[in-house]
Amino acid sequence: MSLSLLALLPFTAAAQVGEYRTDFAIGGSAGVMMSNVGFVPDVPQGMLMGYTAGLSVRYTCEKYFSSICSIVGEVNIAQTGWKEDIRDVNDERVYYADDAAKVSPLSYERTLTYLQIPFMARLGWGRERKGLQAFIQAGPQIGVYLGESVRSNIDLTRSVANSRASQVVAQDTLSVQNKFDYGIAAGGGIEFSVPKVGHFILEGRYYYGLGNIFKNSKSDYFGKSNYGQIIIKATYLFDIVRTKNSKIK
Repeated sequence: MSLSLLALLPFTAAAQVGEYRTDFAIGGSAGVMMSNVGFVPDVPQGMLMGYTAGLSVRYTCEKYFSSICSIVGEVNIAQTGWKEDIRDVNDERVYYADDAAKVSPLSYERTLTYLQIPFMARLGWGRERKGLQAFIQAGPQIGVYLGESVRSNIDLTRSVANSRASQVVAQDTLSVQNKFDYGIAAGGGIEFSVPKVGHFILEGRYYYGLGNIFKNSKSDYFGKSNYGQIIIKATYLFDIVRTKNSKIK
């Protein structure tokens, strides 16, 4: 009899540790995205600022010890790309020879619009329905190229007063060759929940692209051209389905 009870102890402990949830929430998000592209050979860059917005859903499945376990999915329209930092060998901005006042240094930025779909596992700690919660999340992301725009004052018919230090310029005229993007997203943030109102979320996230914008075979110019993105966004979610349990705080 005692041996039977001992055999059942692990299952009893597991049942006490894990508290199942069937919470489903839906809403929207919006924020800013700062991005660049990891070119090889290197292209000197700053960070290009764009915007991201879309639909967010979350399914909370369990509370394990103090960790609230969820799955998060999003469908976003996002602006990414790169902004070149054009300088000479003395680290000075490059100007045209006829620009005596130096009011228009050479500039080039390219904004590419994507449909992005991240799918992440999330762990949270704190309040679920009233109060503050901190969380981290990570998972895969895919993207589909939708279009682009270019802002540049580069004019090949005008001579420059000081030559560019970097002569890598192929990226300025190449069309996007790989219109499907994929990579890993990870980040964290805080959530404030208000009963019968919803969940207000502020988060930071980093995305590392595993794909390339341009082809990267031995005969191609670039060996690598993947995205790096920093995203700061706010999200609002409201509950569609909630677990019936008065002990959930």
